[in-house]
Amino acid sequence: MHIDTILCTEMNKIKCVILDFDGTLGDTASVIIQTMQATIAELGLPQRSDEECVAMIGLRLIEIPQVLFPECGDIGELYAETYRRLFYTFNTDEAVQLYPNVMSTLEELKRRGITLAIASSRSHASLAGYMKSLGLETLISCVLGADDVKEGKPNPEAVNRILAAYHCEASEAIVVGDTTYDIQMGRNAGTRTCGVTYGNGSRESLNDADWVIDDFGDLLILAE
Repeated sequence: MHIDTILCTEMNKIKCVILDFDGTLGDTASVIIQTMQATIAELGLPQRSDEECVAMIGLRLIEIPQVLFPECGDIGELYAETYRRLFYTFNTDEAVQLYPNVMSTLEELKRRGITLAIASSRSHASLAGYMKSLGLETLISCVLGADDVKEGKPNPEAVNRILAAYHCEASEAIVVGDTTYDIQMGRNAGTRTCGVTYGNGSRESLNDADWVIDDFGDLLILAE
């Protein structure tokens, strides 16, 4: 669904914006693909294309093998451990950058008094590193990673915890992400949802979102 006058009016009620990180704020696809392919090679797993790897972004590491390698049994812990070790080989300085207009948009939303939070399938430690290196620490009020919750996306646990922490009703929040896992998480929590098309998901996979935008800066149009 595209931006229209009625939905823009509804967006004025938003007090909390809950953001995905990978593919929404930070362009991490290259680092993730390189790490996944190196993990697959080291563990001797069946080859998968870059496109198949990208489709896994949004799931917790431990959950990826059961989707990507269902024939290989219970290797979630081994896969996650190997991935985390190899990740630092590819996550070099400046390997990850914010998408266009992310910083200025977050600064403006913060100035307007909107609470900004992150709900990600990435580990908390990794997110904390990016918050510091990308200059987001003073803008983001709450960061929840994969190891901060019992249930990953699309389960709404992370969203519900953020809403409770900031005394915010679901109707006063919006979840912003680039994959169907993000949109489903928001819908399961009862929030409104916004899909971004520049990340790792397809426009078709975002059809269930209340809004779909091509530029992160369009969040400011919604919030006018």
